[in-house]
Amino acid sequence: MTGQDPIRERPKFPAGYGLPDSTEGLLDWSAVEVRLIAAEHYWLATVRPDGRPHVVPRWGVWLDSRFYYDGAPTTRHARNLSVNPACTLNLEDGKQSVILEGVSEESRADADDLGARLAEAFSKYHKDGYEPTADSWAGEYGGGLRVFTPHVAMAWFHFPTDATRFRFRVEN
Repeated sequence: MTGQDPIRERPKFPAGYGLPDSTEGLLDWSAVEVRLIAAEHYWLATVRPDGRPHVVPRWGVWLDSRFYYDGAPTTRHARNLSVNPACTLNLEDGKQSVILEGVSEESRADADDLGARLAEAFSKYHKDGYEPTADSWAGEYGGGLRVFTPHVAMAWFHFPTDATRFRFRVEN
């Protein structure tokens, strides 16, 4: 990703859902990012090797247009992602929805700028007893750190008038 705002467009829904024909009222990406940053609970959906879905709640942080989270590489979702990195990330609210499709990959953050910024962003979980430090994701395995990069997102806060699809420019 380049850090540029994604392309905004009206999503395609079946007739009868009441989506406006115009692009008037589309959400700005900055309004969606505010929710991604503030959220404390996220849902990650992956696919098992046999095709069955798997959904798991995750704690994590939205930083630099990506979602960082951690956990053991032996968890079901991490094993699923090692075979197929495609997944979805969703916020809890079904009325004011944020749905992202992308890929999740192993990552690491040494006790450098990224590690320090991640530790600061994870401070929203201190009240729950989770207090990672800047070096929590350093070392050979990166402390189980993963990073989700969105390719497409859909969001609405007042459906159907502001239903918006976002397409990200993904670097190869």
